Amino acid sequence: MELIVAAAILGVAIVAGLGLRRRDPADPEGSASTREELTRLEERVSVRAEELDRRARELDDQTRALEAEREQLARRAREHEEALERISGLSAGQAKQRLMNEITDQVRHECARHVREIEEETKRDAERRVRSILSVAMQRLAASHAAETTVSVVQLPSDEMKGRIIGREGRNIRALENLTGVDFIIDDTPSAVVLSAFDGVRREIARMTLEKLLADGRIHPARIEEAYYQSKSELESSLIEAGEQAAFDCNVQSLDGEIIRTLGRLKFRTSYGQNVLAHSVECARLAAMMAEELGASPKTAARAALLHDIGKAVSHEVEGPHALVGGDMARRHGESEAVAHAMEAHHNEVEPQTIEAVIVQAADALSGARPGARGESLEHYVKRLRALEQIAARHDGVEKSYAMQAGREIRVIVTPTSIDDDAAMLLSRQIAREIERELEYPGQIKVTVIRESRAVEYAK
Repeated sequence: MELIVAAAILGVAIVAGLGLRRRDPADPEGSASTREELTRLEERVSVRAEELDRRARELDDQTRALEAEREQLARRAREHEEALERISGLSAGQAKQRLMNEITDQVRHECARHVREIEEETKRDAERRVRSILSVAMQRLAASHAAETTVSVVQLPSDEMKGRIIGREGRNIRALENLTGVDFIIDDTPSAVVLSAFDGVRREIARMTLEKLLADGRIHPARIEEAYYQSKSELESSLIEAGEQAAFDCNVQSLDGEIIRTLGRLKFRTSYGQNVLAHSVECARLAAMMAEELGASPKTAARAALLHDIGKAVSHEVEGPHALVGGDMARRHGESEAVAHAMEAHHNEVEPQTIEAVIVQAADALSGARPGARGESLEHYVKRLRALEQIAARHDGVEKSYAMQAGREIRVIVTPTSIDDDAAMLLSRQIAREIERELEYPGQIKVTVIRESRAVEYAK
């Protein structure tokens, strides 16, 4: 830059000298003064140029010195890195990988801690909300829980009627059993006949037939057949009345006639000892109340909950899970897609997509889990407890597992040296998901993973 400035000054001086010469070419004194001025300018420019050259050489020397220092620093850095590698026994790549692993572990631990904190906070808020909604719904609903069985008892006016029901050489009781498909048990029970059958509809027809015979007094094969077909016809009307009454009790309107008839058939079906029609009515009421609390559609929820088990009345006629069978039947008879979807999703045959579907699931589980609502055989109960413990015991690091609270809780004790706190949290989640996938149960099952660390020393 300074060289450029000096050249510019020299050019200006030359131009100025030429200008003076043009101004008065005949003046010899002016020409002499101009030459002297130009000479002085040339000397100044020459001195300035020499100074600039000197400074340029100094800058070149400094640049070379800086380059030498940079190379020396790079060499020292390489020597330092090599010394660190010799001391640590690790290469730079290995040290970097170890550092990355440590940082990854720290980040994973922090993530697990944050996830646990967020889940606990969310769970606390959700539990408070759920308790409030369910407690309100349960308190407002007062339902009876009379256990249904596979037998019906018909009272007799006297023990003398037992002989007439049996008939000469057993012809009357054989006719009754052949027509109805029900076992008539006549034993030492005073003034009573026990009717036994797994099909509630057949058992009800047999009960109505026997009561008609007792009221008429004439008991013989021809009259038995007449009473049987009369009772069968009356039962069809009774089914429609039962369906209409259930829809009226739940404030569900405009149901198709075939849907009402199928709904009425649930009156004579049981699930784990619980009457299915009574269970459906209870679910509808619970679903409507929960939908009101959550801001969903109470009409859609109640309608889907009332009809969610109608597939059980036709499951022996149509193949497939009763939830899907019921959903297809609802669509064929004019029900909306929202109602059909909620019916199909109540046992997770399809993934719930609406809040009403989730409400129907909750109402179904709540109705089935009420104390006294359902009865399970001892064998089924023991199998469920054993399956719970087996699911937990097959995971690595599990020392013991115990099914508690009548199968409502599973407690898993793990080895502290093989499973840390973060892994214990993940293990509880994994066991819970496997239970949901492999077992069927009403309500919910609590999974508790216990990790206990003990330090033991002996004083001698």
